[in-house]
Amino acid sequence: MKRFLTVLLTLALVLSLAACGADQTSQTTVVSGDDVKDITFVLDWTPNTNHTGLYVALANGYFAEAGLNVEVVQPPEGGAEVLVGSGKAQFGVSFQDYIAPGLVGDDPLPITSVAAIIQHNTSGIVSRKGEGMDRPAGLAGHKYATWDLPVEKATIAQVMAADGGDFSQVELIPSTVTDEVSALKSNSVDAIWIFYAWAGIACEVAGLETDYFAFADIDPVFDFYSPVVIANKDYLASEPETAKAFLAALSRGYEYAIENPKEAADILMDAAPELQSNAELVYASQEYLAEQYTADAARWGEMDADRWSAFYSWLNENHLLDGEIDPMAGFTNDYLPEA
Repeated sequence: MKRFLTVLLTLALVLSLAACGADQTSQTTVVSGDDVKDITFVLDWTPNTNHTGLYVALANGYFAEAGLNVEVVQPPEGGAEVLVGSGKAQFGVSFQDYIAPGLVGDDPLPITSVAAIIQHNTSGIVSRKGEGMDRPAGLAGHKYATWDLPVEKATIAQVMAADGGDFSQVELIPSTVTDEVSALKSNSVDAIWIFYAWAGIACEVAGLETDYFAFADIDPVFDFYSPVVIANKDYLASEPETAKAFLAALSRGYEYAIENPKEAADILMDAAPELQSNAELVYASQEYLAEQYTADAARWGEMDADRWSAFYSWLNENHLLDGEIDPMAGFTNDYLPEA
């Protein structure tokens, strides 16, 4: 989030950032005709199982059937938010907490969330099994790999306090973790904030016994939307039917991944061959996410106003942004297909 805030102050660089992003195309579907619409979609990171529905929609021709040329690009240094806000990409992947700083102030970024990729927040703390960190209070006296972000530390402090713990007793280690399994096995840190769908499953696949607690299980205010599909608001206003067509095709991709996780994982690895060396992890992660994409919602992508606003109200109450944010800002369900 610090990096994101820095970029917000230097939006004059966005054209060069966009050029960098456009040079890293992951996959494009090409159709022709007078009515074909071009769309650029920017990822939040390298391709992974959060993105499977996108690659399914490309490979199975759902975008082409809708008359869309969809180009998928890697994010520039500033992230998907700036590229989408600039209009250089129409859609991208972000997170409810990431977009919050851009929605504050007199000149907010013209971005909004249009679909929840996963229905519930699967992030939490993983640790080696049996060392007392199966609940938040147990983090006291242990080494935690921190990004040193205000929202991150406030989250952990709140769940620890609710469990009778003291965040000041946690040993904060600047995070250099790129492989959670290796970091835990080496004892370089004791606890790591992860998204279970990838890092938690990676621990399972590696046979590493762990303890884990999810923030959303401790306090429902942390059941915010992570990750989400974001869109440029000006594009939504000028091309509403194209936006709806894009999200209808994308929904089909995720619905396919829900019903056919193994086949969907194969499609993802065909599009991103670098994942094939971790095929066991990809298959296991895809099986896990098949239950998470829609979960208890009426349709894929649906966002609940109460859950969305509860988290933004919490940010306001804890003064974690440079100004107040409208709790209802930054999301809409209006472009999703009917359930």
